[in-house]
Amino acid sequence: MRIVMAEDDPLLREGLALLLRAEGLDVVATAGTAEGALEAIDAHEPDVALLDVRMPPTHTDEGIRAAVEARRRRPGLAVLVLSAYVEQSFATELLTGGVGGLGYLLKERVGRVEEFLDALRRVAAGGTAIDPEVVAQLFTRSRQDTRLERLSPRERDVLALMAEGLGNSAIAERLVVTDGAVHKHIRSIFAKLDLAPTDRVDRRVAAVLHYLEDARRRV
Repeated sequence: MRIVMAEDDPLLREGLALLLRAEGLDVVATAGTAEGALEAIDAHEPDVALLDVRMPPTHTDEGIRAAVEARRRRPGLAVLVLSAYVEQSFATELLTGGVGGLGYLLKERVGRVEEFLDALRRVAAGGTAIDPEVVAQLFTRSRQDTRLERLSPRERDVLALMAEGLGNSAIAERLVVTDGAVHKHIRSIFAKLDLAPTDRVDRRVAAVLHYLEDARRRV
């Protein structure tokens, strides 16, 4: 896995690079600015871009803008964004821009090394990895959506875990139900959110993006 990483804090940047390299991952370039990250992505064509949200010069949304631009330049590029806080508008701006290969984690999650590496690998494989705290806040804000109101409490639980990037077996284990029950809930979620099967849309990701987009409209 080839990684380009952008983080304006030199200590955190180098610490993360050491951690990833110790796990056998190839950090091909690091940068301290969003502009530097885009230049590195163009030069090295990585599998994953690991980006901080707030970087120079304004320390607001440079990382998100860089992520969106990087995906525009290289469709399908996996992007994992790190943030110190749940920044709802920034999260939804990124996550509603495409399906798959995207993640948004709080920096505190990096300290839980196995969780962080698992999220990074899921994103690199084309999946999603959204911090549970981000999911909780965005999901709460989006409950007024009429289609989301069709979901049962258990279906909301399943959708929230889907948003974190968990597969059916992991969801079943978390909720202490069978794989068959999870599969049934997911089919019901797709039906209630009017997500018909197509060759072009991943319904699992689309279900998550649906309520994230609704949250973005309410920010």
